Amino acid sequence: MGNIGWTGIIIIAILIVILFGKGKISSIMGDLAKGIKSFKKGMSDDNSSENDSSNNNSDNSNPENK
Repeated sequence: MGNIGWTGIIIIAILIVILFGKGKISSIMGDLAKGIKSFKKGMSDDNSSENDSSNNNSDNSNPENK
């Protein structure tokens, strides 16, 4: 009852294209891609700022560097 075969997936995909239209689906996918890129950029910026602050803290705690 819960198994969906290839024919079921194809029928669902056709229905989605009919309901939303090709243009709407492509704009949704574009927006999704922009969101993912923004999320990845935010995560990398967050990680780089954490690494910078940890490097600054370790430099200040070592008395030989002064």
